[in-house]
Amino acid sequence: MANLYWNKKIETIPRNELEKHQFKLLKNLVKYCYDNSKFYRNQFKKAGITPDDIKTLKDAQKIPFTSKFDLRDNYPFGMVAVPPVEIVELHASSGTTGNPVVGAYTQNDMDVWTELMARSLYATGVRKEDIMHNAYGYGLFTGGLGFHYGAQKIGTTVLPISGGMTERQIKLMKDLGSTVLCCTPSYAIYLGETMAQGGINPKKDLKIRMGLFGAEPWSEKIRERIEEKLQIEAFDIYGLTELCGPGVSVECSEHKGLHIWEDHFLIETVDPKTGEVLPAGEEGELVFTTLTKTGLPILRFRTRDISVIENEQCSCGRTHSRMLRVTGRSDDMLIIRGVNVFPSQIEYVIMGFPELEAQYQIIVERPDALDVFTIKAELTEASMKLSQNEIEKLKLNIRHKVNNVTGISPIVELAKPGELPRTVGKAKRVLDMRSGKI
Repeated sequence: MANLYWNKKIETIPRNELEKHQFKLLKNLVKYCYDNSKFYRNQFKKAGITPDDIKTLKDAQKIPFTSKFDLRDNYPFGMVAVPPVEIVELHASSGTTGNPVVGAYTQNDMDVWTELMARSLYATGVRKEDIMHNAYGYGLFTGGLGFHYGAQKIGTTVLPISGGMTERQIKLMKDLGSTVLCCTPSYAIYLGETMAQGGINPKKDLKIRMGLFGAEPWSEKIRERIEEKLQIEAFDIYGLTELCGPGVSVECSEHKGLHIWEDHFLIETVDPKTGEVLPAGEEGELVFTTLTKTGLPILRFRTRDISVIENEQCSCGRTHSRMLRVTGRSDDMLIIRGVNVFPSQIEYVIMGFPELEAQYQIIVERPDALDVFTIKAELTEASMKLSQNEIEKLKLNIRHKVNNVTGISPIVELAKPGELPRTVGKAKRVLDMRSGKI
């Protein structure tokens, strides 16, 4: 494709100019928050600082962190910085562990979000000639509408099919000639499984050539499974309700990390335990400041997502920093028998066995005094031909591999293909039964 960029001037801006631009936006944002947000004004007073103390980009480190708990404690509109009449759209997280996190958008915020989504889609190769099959959920979740707005900005035809009715999705994908698929990675795998069961060859029977997948952590092994099952090129995209929704960062065709649109977001990496700011190249927790939001601006939001930031210019020509694939969340960590275990570690093990599908569950129970750690995984169709002895050997190998990675040995249960639950939204991989909540 001749033109790689939606906005070449911004996407290839020299880093020194980008940082000057960021500092100007940061200064304006800090004063805006101090003048218009009671929450942030109180935060500044507690920290003993004023907007005048922000004299360099590095001075952003003086500003207290914002957490998901702050947003929930100020539910629903306690952190909104404009009169209610200026809010034109509202979104919210699921709120399964308390009050939902509300996203409040002014018209300016909507324009910025739409622009960032158009830029993100364009960076992956989406063009006006494409037909986008948008299987992200519409409604309070930001996914469906975010992709919808961005695609329409480009001029791409959008099929707003949302989730569910998988066989109907495949029929419409085929009949309407969809070329781009947008959904969660777990649902992409489910689509591939359903196609295989129905005798549909994606390469021959469909026109889908690429897909954008996000809203849940996924690994390179999952990418390989998606590309194998659907015969497409898979791109990672990142966003949070607290920031704007999808469109914060996205992979280009180089697949060497996700470009963060730094003309709208200031990115930091911190030690998840101490909050100490880490240099580029070190793994830590991502912290974002929204430089251009007006409805519900956010200063130094702790995402709990673990990643690495790289500042070197990408071979695609873009100068914006890249975040490597999110490997997990600091608040997703399980403590099992005193050992820290991350779901991403289990996925790494499961994806290393060709005998297993991409579906798995981690179940932790405490029927007595000791935690019981179980991994349920799903055999492939080809693996159903294995003898019982071979199955037992496979289970033992999985157990040993998990022990090598985590330091503890699980119970391993292997299910038939299709037995584990599927979802059209975010995959539910972990069932921690110790608290009585699933």
